[in-house]
Amino acid sequence: MNSSLATAPTTHHIAAEVLIPGRGDPIERAMVCVDNGRITFAGARSEAPSANGEVTVTEVATIMPGLWDCHAHYIGLGAGTLSLEAVATNSPITTSARATADLAATLHGGVTSVRDVGGLGLLMAPAVDEGRIPGPNIHAAGRILSTTGGHGDAHSLNYDFVHVAACNHNFSILCDGVPEVLRAVRLNLRANAKLIKICASGGVMSEVDHPIHQQFSDEELAAIVAEAERAERIVAAHCHGKPGIMAALRAGCHTIEHGSYLDEEAADLMVETGAILVPTRFVGEKLLANEASIPAYAYEKMKMVFDHHTQAMKTAVAKGVKIAAGCDIFVSGMYYGQNGEEIRNLIEAGMTELQAIEAATANGPDTLGPQAPLSGQLKQGYDADIIAFDTNPLDDRSVWGDPARLTHVWKAGRLVPAATT
Repeated sequence: MNSSLATAPTTHHIAAEVLIPGRGDPIERAMVCVDNGRITFAGARSEAPSANGEVTVTEVATIMPGLWDCHAHYIGLGAGTLSLEAVATNSPITTSARATADLAATLHGGVTSVRDVGGLGLLMAPAVDEGRIPGPNIHAAGRILSTTGGHGDAHSLNYDFVHVAACNHNFSILCDGVPEVLRAVRLNLRANAKLIKICASGGVMSEVDHPIHQQFSDEELAAIVAEAERAERIVAAHCHGKPGIMAALRAGCHTIEHGSYLDEEAADLMVETGAILVPTRFVGEKLLANEASIPAYAYEKMKMVFDHHTQAMKTAVAKGVKIAAGCDIFVSGMYYGQNGEEIRNLIEAGMTELQAIEAATANGPDTLGPQAPLSGQLKQGYDADIIAFDTNPLDDRSVWGDPARLTHVWKAGRLVPAATT
């Protein structure tokens, strides 16, 4: 590791031809001033405080907040082993080693904060925070709550083995009935999870459950949300089918992940309740273009839900549902670092350029509710998580998802060393 990752943040200024604040209009000929990991000024260069001789000034083309990926998984699955059974049977040491490289790639791709919604993130966050390994800020859910036979279950393996393996790999908890779901929430809170993740519908990568079917009863969902709220945590609900979406919203879940079968009624309820959609277009686009990388049953499910997802996205945008960007990357060594491509996906789904950028920056912290940090915007008092491009991405969409177009990444005011090859 480059020792500069562990050095104290310095006071410095960043001068840019264009500043994209995350929320709001761009500013030309701008300046951002950083002191001790925080932004002390962001605005027009003509209004910036003077830099004395000891302050370093970096000149860049375009700056904006570091990106947020609000649906991340660090599970270290190697290509060719993409199944929940592999999650349960791979060595946790091997998967952790792979995930270490994936975290670094994510950071070098301009993502300075992630919401890990099931995986090793909760266990790896301390090493990142200590500067032992490079990676984004990790806001982790810990183990996903799933019904027996649900999306978080490895269906072809022995039930008792899955219970033990899921714990060892920090991926899921199988829980049924109100007492068990309460205990599952408390186990995650005991591990300092910053949010609770549940499977409220079936999924794609799980073998026998159906993506449309609701998982967890209304009573179980209400108990999960209430228990999380007592600890000031929100609940993120994996939902493809409308029954799961509606049940999760009625229970008070704060974010809907995927939302493949979202329609006008569901969109209206999201607006009414203030829920946030994390649509994860990225994973569908990538897996449908790489059929050989996933089991046949998963590919067929993905084809089924993705057609509906395209219309769901149009509905969400038209109805004004609040959207946050998330990629759902889970294949180690593949796609990490390309996370910014989701911005282009959101634009193609009907969002404006600035709306899509807001979804990937300013809206990110909002997906954590009371646990949200001051992040995602170039604004006084906010975390100095900043990225710079070699051009203005508002004029050139090709920069999204291409780490080579990034000239600088600052995390908490520290310049991240360039990736080594």
